[in-house]
Amino acid sequence: MAYKFQGIDHVQLAAPEGTEQEAREFFSSLLGMKEMEKPETLKKNGGVWFQCGNQQLHIGIDHSFKPARKAHPAFYVEDLDGLKASLARNQVTVKDDDRLPGYKRFYLEDPFGNRLEFLERKK
Repeated sequence: MAYKFQGIDHVQLAAPEGTEQEAREFFSSLLGMKEMEKPETLKKNGGVWFQCGNQQLHIGIDHSFKPARKAHPAFYVEDLDGLKASLARNQVTVKDDDRLPGYKRFYLEDPFGNRLEFLERKK
């Protein structure tokens, strides 16, 4: 039987214990994602959630944390060059990648070492 998938609700990245404020500073203050209120029943687990377009990004606490260096989310961004300049002003290192035809894109590591990709269609 074929199922009709309607999209992705959220992507979860792991982070070490006690790093919620660091996640807020990076994903909200630096990248501009809006923090979401977690349901009361899940607050005890720690972590923090962000709105990302129509999807969500969940930062979950992992007591045996290891960063995701290969598996990663990719974020569509309007004004990728502007984001890149803002990151540079905040001493965030990006790695440009031109291997995907029709797109500008780069990678970076979040404060916990997780790989993140940002891309925009070329005009």
